[in-house]
Amino acid sequence: MSDPFKEAADNRKVLTADENAEGRLDAWLTAQFGKEFSRNRVQAMLKEGAVLLNGEAVTDAKRKVRPGDTYEITLPEPEDPTPLGEDIPLDVLYEDEDIIVISKPAGLVVHPAAGNWTGTLVNALIHHCGDSLSGIGGVRRPGIVHRLDKDTTGVMVVAKNDLAHRHLSLQFADHGRTTSLERAYQAIVWGRPRQLIGTIDAPLGRSSVDRTRRAVKRPTSQDADEAITHYEVLERFHERADAIALASLVDCHLETGRTHQIRVHMAHIGHPLLGDAVYGGGFKTKANLLPEPAKQVVNNFTRQALHAYMLQFEHPRTGEIMHFEAPLPDDMEELVAALRG
Repeated sequence: MSDPFKEAADNRKVLTADENAEGRLDAWLTAQFGKEFSRNRVQAMLKEGAVLLNGEAVTDAKRKVRPGDTYEITLPEPEDPTPLGEDIPLDVLYEDEDIIVISKPAGLVVHPAAGNWTGTLVNALIHHCGDSLSGIGGVRRPGIVHRLDKDTTGVMVVAKNDLAHRHLSLQFADHGRTTSLERAYQAIVWGRPRQLIGTIDAPLGRSSVDRTRRAVKRPTSQDADEAITHYEVLERFHERADAIALASLVDCHLETGRTHQIRVHMAHIGHPLLGDAVYGGGFKTKANLLPEPAKQVVNNFTRQALHAYMLQFEHPRTGEIMHFEAPLPDDMEELVAALRG
């Protein structure tokens, strides 16, 4: 396949849309770049004015591409692939020569990636652990054997050497079916599931609308990954006599560990997480049904209400069953208290 770009200078390329060009500019440019730049990186280039159309900067990522459009693109400098240590505070629950267990706060990205090259958990761990951190997970993910979303809080374990990394990775890949691995979350969802205790067995795959999102798929879909969540409603808020509630506190145990699994599964059964703009944005107006000050607290809660409160696994060296729990973070405690009120 020939290079669709024409070289203009060392850091510039020129691209002319052919007669079949269509769709959003950010998606179209990402496709032309192939694996060189992610869609987030392309969107950042647009915001920075690095893409010119007929000599004028184009910043609207949603702009429609038209056949014959000629774009001049100033390429960003290559990123340093090696993360550096940064003095970022860590809430350490346990640490020895093999592993470190932390309670991750909201807003902390786990590892460097497009749009978040610094300020991540990996940067903090490199500073804290030094050269002992395992590199088996790749240069940008040293020691990482599982992840939490940026705005999800809770318990995580990280490997500090190759032995620990291999052992823990096998446990997470097995999803606890033949090992002692167990993961549990607490979530605050809109409404009240009809069944107070239930299992959601719905395969997940990449959304056809946005590559960063996940969606429930048919089992026969090529990209469908098995996803099973067991849940139990712990508390209902503002429940009426007909068993309809405005919100519920739910305990979720994962039988599998897919990206956004709890968020997508709860939205799939009609009860998305409070604060989840990606999978539950249409439910935001339900806050208007709440009395003050609960209404204000809910409206000010700007992340998905999800906390990984429990993690259990087998120690990679001793074989001991390690069990850790972290209480609800302050913002979710405030949310629960407001809903109770």
